[in-house]
Amino acid sequence: MLRHKKILLGVCGSIAAYKAALLVRLLIKAEAEVQVILTTSASAFITPVTLATLSKRPVLTEFVRDDNSGLWHNHVELGLWADAMVIAPASANTVGKFAHGLCDNLLSATYLSARCPVFVAPAMDLDMYQHPAVQENFRLLRSYGNHVIEAGHGELASGLIGQGRLAEPEEIVQVLQQHFISQNIV
Repeated sequence: MLRHKKILLGVCGSIAAYKAALLVRLLIKAEAEVQVILTTSASAFITPVTLATLSKRPVLTEFVRDDNSGLWHNHVELGLWADAMVIAPASANTVGKFAHGLCDNLLSATYLSARCPVFVAPAMDLDMYQHPAVQENFRLLRSYGNHVIEAGHGELASGLIGQGRLAEPEEIVQVLQQHFISQNIV
């Protein structure tokens, strides 16, 4: 169902970023093409080498490569290339940027340029997830036609128990598969 689908995977700074490796692996196993965009803060949690190895593509982190080649990563081309954009984990910061049209990194610029369906899978601590501002940002994202994959309930990295866990990679893949089936885009 995901065979030859082009998936942009945005990975944000969160302890749950380690799950992005399994998500990439599952998408590749489903024969999707995966292009990862890693935020600067995400690289503190998972390395570009891990995600590049699994996706079989260089991981994009900045607008311009830092090797003085002048090569830049065109957010418009990325947004047009994708059949779906998935942000997993989506931090409260990135959710807020998306909801309010803020654009200070490659991921948020690509989001604003994307013409494909966008799936946001948040991961954050219980109090952050429940905060009225964050809940309003989720509402705004949905009003723009984005799909929010609800965070799971359980033990969080802080030790608290509640909603805020990143949906399991298998669930995210299933949501994508159901989307393409429902759109008769198989």
